[in-house]
Amino acid sequence: MEYTVQKLSKLAGVSTRTLRYYDEIEILKPARINSSGYRIYGQEEVDRLQQILFYRELGVSLEHIKEIINQPSFDGKTALREHRMKLLEKRNQLDLLIANVNKTIAQIEGGTKMTDQEKFEGFKQKMIEDNEKKYGKEIRDKYGEEKVRKSNEKLKHMTEEEYNEVTSLANEVIATLAEAIKTGDPASELAQKAAELHKTWLTYYWSDYSKEAHAGLAQMYVDDERFKAYYDEQQPGTAEFLRDAILIYTDLKK
Repeated sequence: MEYTVQKLSKLAGVSTRTLRYYDEIEILKPARINSSGYRIYGQEEVDRLQQILFYRELGVSLEHIKEIINQPSFDGKTALREHRMKLLEKRNQLDLLIANVNKTIAQIEGGTKMTDQEKFEGFKQKMIEDNEKKYGKEIRDKYGEEKVRKSNEKLKHMTEEEYNEVTSLANEVIATLAEAIKTGDPASELAQKAAELHKTWLTYYWSDYSKEAHAGLAQMYVDDERFKAYYDEQQPGTAEFLRDAILIYTDLKK
């Protein structure tokens, strides 16, 4: 079956403007243009739009989607299986939050007692999901599936006290780093304190620590624009300063 922009728009629940934009950025081209100048979409384009919308639902940027689906090795069936897995994970997170709300209501009404760990299960799962969306592929490529799995498990089982500690520690790393960068010396006492605090922060997430992994992560802070933007938000050059401080701290500075 073939569809015009108007018909495909109604079928998919997206605007005609969106479909025209997808054509402009070459993420979804029509199968052909008819004699009247209308864009015509066939089954292949319908399936491709479905894939695009799945990725958008999972928070993937259009630029990244374009890279994925334009690869010669792109496999629609494999992609659908991955979508299903991600959606099931998302449903699990929502189920945890709903259960959390229900338990909290029951506790307020005097029916049940919640442990401190139960109070934060849904939120920790959301943190994991958010990290997966932003950095999942890069972290897995660098450290492997098993290390990421263990890190996520460690986060899931954090107590409220540990969760508060690691949040406070993250803020302390940033504050110390902001003061240290004023010295201009990554080997300074303040800079090395920031590196030490960063190591302590990592141990809340990593099941095992190594100098090599720590240094590798510090390099990723510089190489990956998203990490770099986070550290450089207040002061440009902070990501590189932190990397250099960690390389000195781990004795891996070349």
